[in-house]
This record gives sequence, C-alpha cells and structure tokens, in this order.
Amino acid sequence: MIWTIVILVVAVALYAIAGIFLYKGKKKEPTAIAIICKKVLRLASIVLLIVGVNRLGLGTTYYLTQSNPAILQTMAQNMQAAQQANAGKGVKEYVRGHADDMMKGAPILGNVDATKTIYLFTDAACPYCRRVHADLVRVLKDRNDVRVVVKNFSIHGVLSDDAAKSIVAAKLQGNDKAAAYFDLVMSNQYWPDNMNGKSQDELAKTIRGNLMDLAKKAGLDTAKLLTDMNGSAVSAELAQVRDLAQRFQINGTPYLIIGDQVFPGAIPYEQIVQALQ
Repeated sequence: MIWTIVILVVAVALYAIAGIFLYKGKKKEPTAIAIICKKVLRLASIVLLIVGVNRLGLGTTYYLTQSNPAILQTMAQNMQAAQQANAGKGVKEYVRGHADDMMKGAPILGNVDATKTIYLFTDAACPYCRRVHADLVRVLKDRNDVRVVVKNFSIHGVLSDDAAKSIVAAKLQGNDKAAAYFDLVMSNQYWPDNMNGKSQDELAKTIRGNLMDLAKKAGLDTAKLLTDMNGSAVSAELAQVRDLAQRFQINGTPYLIIGDQVFPGAIPYEQIVQALQ
C-alpha cells in the first residue's frame, strides 16, 4: 500500500513538473526540447497513475480476500440485519392490525393466552422447519408466556399438500388436538423412505395413510379430518398463508416473526429466546 501511494504521488508530481517546460524563447514560442520533455513527462505521469490506480484496486481486493476476509462476512451480516430491520417494521405494523385474523384458522402451540407470540411459517416436509420445531418445543417447555401460531405452507408438492391441509383441518376439532397432531407430524417421517419409481398418486396415498395413523394417535376423528381437509375453512387459511407470504416477501421456510423482528431461515434456541426479550 505504501508503494502504491508513492507511485501516485510521483505521477502527480511529474504531471505538475511538465508545466515547467512551457519556457518560451525570444520568438515567444515553446522550444522543441520543452515540448518533447513536456510530452514525455506527462506520458510517464499517466502511465504511473494507471499503475497506481491498478495497484490500489488489487490491494483492496487482496485486503478483502486475503488479509481480512472476515470484513466481508461482517458487511454481509450488517446488510442482512438492516434488511431484516426494514422488513420487520412493515410486518410488525401489519401483524398488530391483523393478529386475530392471522390466528383464527391456525393451530396454536403453547399457552393460547400467552403475552408473547411467535408466528411460524413452516412446511412439514422441510428439514430446517423440523429442526426449528424441536427448538420451539423446548422454548414452550421452558416458558408459559409464549405461544406459537403455525402458518402452514405447502411448498414441496405431494410431500406437503396433505400435511398442510390436515394440520389446518385438525384445528376444527380443537386446538389441543391440532397442536398434538402438529407435533407428531413434525417429529415423525410420514413419507416413504424409497420414493423412486412411485407415481405422485401412489406417494399421496401412502402419505395420507401415514398422516391418518398419526391423527389417530393425536385423538382426532380421521373421517371428519379427511372431509374437513377439502372444506372452505382449510382453503381459506391456506390462501391467507399464501397472501401473507407475498406481502412479507417470504421465499422459503422456516420464517419466524418474533415481536418486531423477522427471521428468514432456521434459528437456534438461544436466538429465539433472545428475540423474545
């Protein structure tokens, strides 16, 4: 970096010195030597300036990629934090005015009358959502002042469709049963290990059968559940989830709203607890 500065200083100095060769003779015209020297010096100054600027660019690249690469990570984290803060403002304002509508058709985990609310956009077939679910269960065991409002996505096609519908439909048989069923779905693999060679219809049939087995364990009426899965209440809730995803610019799951903060992606137990403060 020091040599780069020296080169730039010399380049500027040579350009300035070139002005000295404006000396004029008795004919009030610059001498041939003066013209040549002036051109040579200015050409040299331009070359050095180009070299210096190039070294400065390379030096910056080297500094960022080799000497202090951590600064790039810090910059990315700060940018992400700023984006989350801006997004959080709009989300917070909307949630404040529409909290009842957002909770109306959604299963609620934990204390339904809690003072702190976590809105969870999730997909039962998403491995990151399952990881977050385990941490949220831990939070709910530790605290009685928190509730989790589950907004079910259907992102992974046949792996998600009936799961999302059945979780929402379970709410119609009581929130406690819906919460128990949601925990079973998120804690157990309901799709077959080997899906190669199976049609979408075959997969859907196997998945639905496994989901109904879990529904029985949760104490649900499976006949009613199957009927409600295709009812207006379920379709209205899933449509609301899609509308909210577009409004909040949610591109994937999991996505958590905790207070006025938004968290796109899986976050650990410690970060959830910190956000609740």
